[in-house]
Amino acid sequence: MLLLVWFVTIVAALVLYLRQLHSKFSNSEVKHFKFVRSLCDFAKIILRVNHFTVDLHRYYDSFPEERFVGKYDFLNPSIMLRDLDLVKKITIKDFEYFLDHRVFVDDKLDPFFGRNLFALKGQEWKDMRTTLSPAFTSSKIRLMVPFMNEVGNQMIQALKAKIKDSGVDYIDIESKDLATRYANDVIASCAFGLKVNSHVDENNEFYEMGKKATTFKYAQMLKFFCFICFPKVMAKLKIKLFAANISNFFKNIVLNTMTTREECNIVRPDMIHLLMEAKKGKLKYDDKVTQDSNAGFATVEESSVGKEVVNRVWSDSDLVAQAVIFFFAGFESVSSVMCFALHELTINPDVQKRLAEEIKENDIKNNGKFDYKSIQDMVYMDMVLSEVLRLWPPAIGLDRVCIKDYNLGKPNSKSTEDYIIRKGEILGIPVWAIHRDPKYFPNPTKFDPERFSEENKDKIQPFSYMPFGLGPRNCIASRFALCEVKVMLYQLLQHMELTPCEKTCIPTQLATDTINLRIKGGHWLRMKIRS
Repeated sequence: MLLLVWFVTIVAALVLYLRQLHSKFSNSEVKHFKFVRSLCDFAKIILRVNHFTVDLHRYYDSFPEERFVGKYDFLNPSIMLRDLDLVKKITIKDFEYFLDHRVFVDDKLDPFFGRNLFALKGQEWKDMRTTLSPAFTSSKIRLMVPFMNEVGNQMIQALKAKIKDSGVDYIDIESKDLATRYANDVIASCAFGLKVNSHVDENNEFYEMGKKATTFKYAQMLKFFCFICFPKVMAKLKIKLFAANISNFFKNIVLNTMTTREECNIVRPDMIHLLMEAKKGKLKYDDKVTQDSNAGFATVEESSVGKEVVNRVWSDSDLVAQAVIFFFAGFESVSSVMCFALHELTINPDVQKRLAEEIKENDIKNNGKFDYKSIQDMVYMDMVLSEVLRLWPPAIGLDRVCIKDYNLGKPNSKSTEDYIIRKGEILGIPVWAIHRDPKYFPNPTKFDPERFSEENKDKIQPFSYMPFGLGPRNCIASRFALCEVKVMLYQLLQHMELTPCEKTCIPTQLATDTINLRIKGGHWLRMKIRS
């Protein structure tokens, strides 16, 4: 009986504590789901019943009259924006109030993952952005297209060999695996200066390390949620998000490559070279090359932050951290865009046919060669990719940390008081939900590249489309990512025809056993050599 009394008392005290903790929005006229509902929704993600995107939709769609709504990540309150004017203010006009990202990794405990461009804060972030911006201009990327072309040729040769060995005129491919191997080899070449062929040497160390680092299995998923909900506890326990062997692998590659190049006076126009130039202070921003109107509709322009002059000296660890985040973005995010592009082309044969015709015309026009300019001049290619990025954005949400108290205004037209978001609190922008809001994109679940035609793209409401983020903290490598995906699609559709197979998921459903964007059952399709 005594134990029962103590148990009831502890439970009651816990409930009262949590209820008090979750009264923040109730006292401020900010709409939100009650504690039990929030906890249930969170549990459904943890138990792999729902995907993160379901949670975003539920919050976004349940309060249509609100400019912003309240949300809890277990114990941590956050704000989700719904109003596009407010999105503009937060990301651009009043950017200095929301300078930082929420960071899960302790930079002292895990510097290679805690001191990259995404994780850095305040002035350090500004200085690093300025340091790296010259590396991602069009003039630098055009020099990397031959490396992408070489990787694409390896992929096509491997696919043709597999079709020849299959005994039939086709093969069924899990395109996420195909895209990841392609992206891996591009990053190995363009960033690390390594020659890797993951289509032939399927278990090479570079690919295996990338897969381990970016595949969030259930144990990693739980660890990730713990970092979200209990960051201070995880730091206190000195728990790292990634294993030491992964950190050491990338550290050794970057530092050894830099040492070899300095000793042997080797110059190769890739990311390692650009980082070495940055360390010496020789990487300068060329404003002329940013005026690239054909880089793609989804391209984000560099802000004044990235164009400033900085003379800061960076450590080797800081440079390794930038190479690591470049790898992560290329391995997971870019390959995700690729495989969803292949999926949509597979289940939309009319779109695939028109894109294949544009590729054929471009091939004839340029006598079988293609480069950065010819790829960027392909209008329909950009329309297709822009729509892929709308429907399947690589980042389903953006976050910002409030670094000084800020007045968000009234939550809705009937509210009587302004809401002040306090220093240290989190603010989120639900990219996934906004991209699928019928108010901005009619019939939003339909794959329709015509939304981005010359006649229609100017009708898209500003700040409703943000696949690479918004404002000064947008994705620094949008040009590189767009170019890489376009080169991959060009080479693949030039040689291969895509059709559904028995395993193709139609209608498309997302897998719930991962926080990554994956199709339930895999990204399966059939390939045969194009006649």
